[in-house]
Amino acid sequence: MSRTVICDRTEDAVVGIGDGATILVGGFGMAGMPTTLIDALIEQGAAELTIVSNNAGNGDTGLAAVLAAGRVAKVICSFPRQADSYVFDELYRAGKVDLEVVPQGNLAERIRAAGAGIGAFFCPTGVGTPLADGKEIRTIEGRDYVLEYPIRGDVALIKAHVADRAGNLLYRKTARNFGPVMATAASLTIVEAAHVVDTGRIDPEAVVTPGIFVDRILDLSATVHTTTECTS
Repeated sequence: MSRTVICDRTEDAVVGIGDGATILVGGFGMAGMPTTLIDALIEQGAAELTIVSNNAGNGDTGLAAVLAAGRVAKVICSFPRQADSYVFDELYRAGKVDLEVVPQGNLAERIRAAGAGIGAFFCPTGVGTPLADGKEIRTIEGRDYVLEYPIRGDVALIKAHVADRAGNLLYRKTARNFGPVMATAASLTIVEAAHVVDTGRIDPEAVVTPGIFVDRILDLSATVHTTTECTS
């Protein structure tokens, strides 16, 4: 029997997320952003969160909304500022949220390393910049590298285009950039899927994220706020 739980209620999808959790949030800007799960997280009430994502929010939806709700203590991301990142900008300038900037490739690899069980790795990106301050630098074959550690999540919130009932996932375009590595790097992986199909409907050769990494799926086509419970 599949270990993946299919949820119709948004409340059930995010149950158990605690204060102080580190949450990996998929998406490339708003592309692939699990906005329904983020809205559910706001309603759920968890606070003092560390958010790991490529961006620090756009406009007033998605990550920007959870920031505006005062639920985030720290953001780890590659691109904290852009034209419509005014929510994060205001909070950061007011000293209400901490920031760790990580180069985009390093961010993806640090998350991937967590999922792959890699203890640490050396990377040349960031050497000679403030991003390497306080980190071990080692010269390997004449080139300097900085020691980077994995980024693990208590929870991953990601968006898939298609999921089957066993938890196997397909993504849509740039939604694939961070979703697959985040799914492997969290203790609890929660997915919102535009379409949920029966097990076997996805060609095994096309599966991007195997169901073994997926704990819960929120079926967007059936999402309601009723007493319907999650089913396995």
